[in-house]
Amino acid sequence: MVPLEKGSKKLLNAWAFYDWANSVYPLTISSAVFPIFYKAQFSQDVTYLPVFGTEIKDTALITFVTAAAFLVVAFISPFLSGIADYVGNKKNFMRFFCYLGAFSCIGLYWFNIENIYPGLLFYFLGLIGFWGSLVFYNSYLPDIAFPEQQDKISARGYSLGYVGSVILLIINLVMIMGAETGADAVMAMRYSFIMVGVWWIVFSQYTYYYLPKGNQNAEKVTKEVLFNGFRELRKVWGLLSENLRLKRYLSGFFVYSMAVQTVMLVATYFGEGEIEWASKEESQKGLIVCILLIQLVAVLGAVLTSRASAKFGNIPVLIVINISWILFCICAYFITQPIHFYVMASWCGLVMGGVQALSRSTYSKFLPETDDTASFFSFYDVAEKIGIVIGMCVYGIIDQITGSPRFAIVFLALFFLIGVLLLLRVNKKDALPK
Repeated sequence: MVPLEKGSKKLLNAWAFYDWANSVYPLTISSAVFPIFYKAQFSQDVTYLPVFGTEIKDTALITFVTAAAFLVVAFISPFLSGIADYVGNKKNFMRFFCYLGAFSCIGLYWFNIENIYPGLLFYFLGLIGFWGSLVFYNSYLPDIAFPEQQDKISARGYSLGYVGSVILLIINLVMIMGAETGADAVMAMRYSFIMVGVWWIVFSQYTYYYLPKGNQNAEKVTKEVLFNGFRELRKVWGLLSENLRLKRYLSGFFVYSMAVQTVMLVATYFGEGEIEWASKEESQKGLIVCILLIQLVAVLGAVLTSRASAKFGNIPVLIVINISWILFCICAYFITQPIHFYVMASWCGLVMGGVQALSRSTYSKFLPETDDTASFFSFYDVAEKIGIVIGMCVYGIIDQITGSPRFAIVFLALFFLIGVLLLLRVNKKDALPK
């Protein structure tokens, strides 16, 4: 096949369609079905589990495992980007992590508390597969789209992801709500994990067919090449001093992103444990409906944010979104009823859809002119992952010590406040390097 030209509609759509393929993972596994399935493994009276030589609260345990996975991703990303840049097979690496994540999702079918370690391993590898593939997926954006196209195509990718993942979630929701007993509902959740893996693999093929491989290099991968990614990170770090706007933006992104991702990863666990549902069945159905609501509203949020950034600028819109997140975290401390959670879910979806798409495209637009986009996006992803590790660890420690995640949610508002203050330092006078 003849490679498609940069900026072509077919190439942009193929790139964005990977969001359709992989977004079923964060929705079903990270946000909706798996958290409910995980909590269903515990009784109301037993929320602490003897694991790793100590007693750990159920929600704190999954939080720490999540943090560990992101730490691994942050560590291996420089290795991967260095190899991919050298041998020119960025797409193959993206495909490998896609399959790792997809088959790990299928493995969650066998998750149970009695044999907790294999289940946690599948969950751990699923996270690595998903986020590892995004390292290479995000790095394609400057390669396939011109600067004036990047906001729009980034938002389109997230919108496709929300729509696609909602379709599968509705199917899963029908399966779970149609179950006659609690045991049948849990089995339906297990089937949903298999469906996620199959969906991810099948729909990603369209993206792989059209994405370019990159520059080819016939030489073998040496030790020098293996550590090239870390050298590239050091080089990017040094270049930040020459690009004040990018440096200031990254500092703000690092802080607020750790809070955004943490809220998104723990929201369902919070809703299951802290909201006064009438029954276990109502809790399961209500939480999935809430996540479905978040996805639908997030489509609107991504579109509105894209339009607002075109009119008012990326940074002012990001500041407003972060202020909204501060209010969100404070209000979350007080909610107790299902109706409260539905309102908060709508709020979360609106700002979640906007902040993700706009953060990615803002970084892309602030990059200096370079052919080495993978290194810059590797730096971006490493910063994001380290931020998530910090955010999840802070949340887990507070949850473990206090026994309540409410204090942890409120504490995250501090990260958003710091993010606002750092973003305020980014202004139009900070010129890009020539």
